[in-house]
Amino acid sequence: METRINLNDSALGAKLGKRFAGTSMAILQSTVPKTTLELMQLRASQINGCGWCTDVHSKDLAAAGETAVRINLVAAWRESSVFTEAERAALALTEEGTRLADAHRGVSDDTWAEVRNHYDDDQITALVYLVAMINAANRLGVITRMPGGSYQPGMFEAVTD
Repeated sequence: METRINLNDSALGAKLGKRFAGTSMAILQSTVPKTTLELMQLRASQINGCGWCTDVHSKDLAAAGETAVRINLVAAWRESSVFTEAERAALALTEEGTRLADAHRGVSDDTWAEVRNHYDDDQITALVYLVAMINAANRLGVITRMPGGSYQPGMFEAVTD
């Protein structure tokens, strides 16, 4: 599988990518645990079939010391006992916010209530933006056919503003 286009190769693509990355960095600076954010990104990427993003977030979780059991069970989190109630609320928000066309009317009131039980307004803001951003990133990866497999944890840490 060959990538169709490197969006960062053009001046416009680099400009848009920088702004996209800035929003993502602001989310990562929230008080939501980084593990929760990575689990959410992994789950959305699995749902959307984005090989690149699935590769990135599974490897980042592993590099941060997350267990293989938890990484492997993200796709079946509802039938697993290894996630906290707060993580489960965030994963439900991720799924419902990602599967908008799959017989959902958006995020259910029950899921929203669970999210409210575990997170404050700033954290919820970060969670909602994260769902939007990872879904956008997944679309970029799928449309341009960015294959998974080559990501190395930390490879983007040298990138500066």
